Amino acid sequence: MSERTGKVVYDEFYPRFSKPIIDEIDRVLAQHYGFSDEELDFIINYDIKYRMGKE
Repeated sequence: MSERTGKVVYDEFYPRFSKPIIDEIDRVLAQHYGFSDEELDFIINYDIKYRMGKE
C-alpha cells in the first residue's frame, strides 16, 4: 500500500519552447505529403499568436 502525502506531480508543456522542433516536424511532413510553400507557411504560422503566448 502506498503512502498518501497529498503531493501532486505533473508535467508541463510550453509550446513556445518547442516551436523549432514542431516546425521541423511540419517541414518533413509537408515534404512527404507534397504541400506547397504557401500551405507549409500557413501550417507553421497558424494561430501562432495563441499558441506561443503574449511574448
